[in-house]
Amino acid sequence: MTKQRPTSALFTNPLHVVNLGLSSFAETLQESHVPVIDVNWRPPAGGDPLLIQLIDNLKSEDGSAWNQQITAANETAIEHLLTAEPHIIGIGIARDVVPGMRDGMILHAGPPVTWDTMCGPMRGAVMGGLLYEHSASTPDAAAKLAASGDIAFEPCHHHQSVGPMAGVMTASMPVWILENVTAGNRSYCTLNEGLGKVLRYGAYGDDVIKRLEWMKTELAPILSQAIAKHGPIDMRSLLAQALQMGDEGHNRNRAGTSLLIRELAPFLVRLSEPSDAIGRVLEFLHSNDHFFLNLTMPAGKCALDAAANIPGSSLITAMARNGTEFGIRLSGTGDRWYTAPAPIVEGLYLPGYSSDDAAPDIGDSSITETAGYGGFAMAAAPAIVQFVGGTPQLALDTTQRMREITLAESRVYQIPAMGFRGTPTGIDVLKVAETGVVPAINTGIAHKEPGIGMVGAGLVSPPFSIFAEGARELAASLARSSEFGTSAKRLVD
Repeated sequence: MTKQRPTSALFTNPLHVVNLGLSSFAETLQESHVPVIDVNWRPPAGGDPLLIQLIDNLKSEDGSAWNQQITAANETAIEHLLTAEPHIIGIGIARDVVPGMRDGMILHAGPPVTWDTMCGPMRGAVMGGLLYEHSASTPDAAAKLAASGDIAFEPCHHHQSVGPMAGVMTASMPVWILENVTAGNRSYCTLNEGLGKVLRYGAYGDDVIKRLEWMKTELAPILSQAIAKHGPIDMRSLLAQALQMGDEGHNRNRAGTSLLIRELAPFLVRLSEPSDAIGRVLEFLHSNDHFFLNLTMPAGKCALDAAANIPGSSLITAMARNGTEFGIRLSGTGDRWYTAPAPIVEGLYLPGYSSDDAAPDIGDSSITETAGYGGFAMAAAPAIVQFVGGTPQLALDTTQRMREITLAESRVYQIPAMGFRGTPTGIDVLKVAETGVVPAINTGIAHKEPGIGMVGAGLVSPPFSIFAEGARELAASLARSSEFGTSAKRLVD
């Protein structure tokens, strides 16, 4: 008689599972009603053994922090970022105030790109910009001019500026002027047009151009007068209040726009302007919840530029997308861009559209996340998920996860739902490279074809490769200094 083996406890006792790796394994167990803890684990440094060695060599002897040179540089950089105080000081015409701006030049979002490699919405915005400037009389003529080589295309970031989505800025456009009163540096951004069929999403119809002309001839001059009477407006204070009122400073700006209206309204109504004109300005501000975005962006740019060009610092000073490439800059490596193909945004689409209609990720608005709000402050704005997708819990989890890759917490931007903890601030490229956790960004989605406009909003994950490349180049820059170890020099050679 054959003796039966005892049944394994694996098949008789209740299962309690901890899943490491692909979440799909956990989802299968959950569908079978098996209790499972899904651990968000990934191999360090993306599983790249040489990058792991490189990061290990950049650490202190006990492995608890980066080496002294990086640590000291980061302490300087993060202090510049945390103490920045951007103020609105006025509105001017781009050619008159933006450094290096001139007629025949168009600034765009993201790292450098040429007409032949531009995505659809950026091409549409460029065409609209040329129509607005009366450099061309038809869209076809604008496209021909853009391809001729007679127009200079440069990134907004190369001119102390930022632009949402396509980011197009032309010479005669009115722009916000912000000054960081702590360090004295300035930043610039166009005025926000609203959502839908607008220039920054690649639309260029007659209604788009007409709106831009009204913004130049009536909106900007009236707002400029009100600011002059008010005096400088503390953007850090307004943004801090907005975060405690349900904004996150990127895709939800209802509170910030309302606060700005409250600041300006008493001065607007006292201007010697026709009441109908004042009424049109107030109606436009009231109807455009995103108006504040074009102020949160240059506020972040102003703060981060003060932390740039500090040798040895691993602080990321810019994240930007042009619809073709996603790029980052590091404080410790100056003006160099690290780029990879721009991903597609995962999100919610307007009726009649789907991911098949979407252009790749585009815009300078990720400067908000770089500065410590936007997607990094989603816990302050649980209602944002109605616009970009996800759940309120996702908003909380996203902010918490960003603490793994940042150097500090803001002293001013606080989140009520997290016991008024400061937002995670100062993305460390080495922490991103080590952990594999990439920055969380929420953003709008433009149609892939020029001339159509906005089709949705969602969440996007930057390509990990740009952070790995940045970490390697930072190590190489350190290897050229005498304070860097010979073992790490061999790794980067």
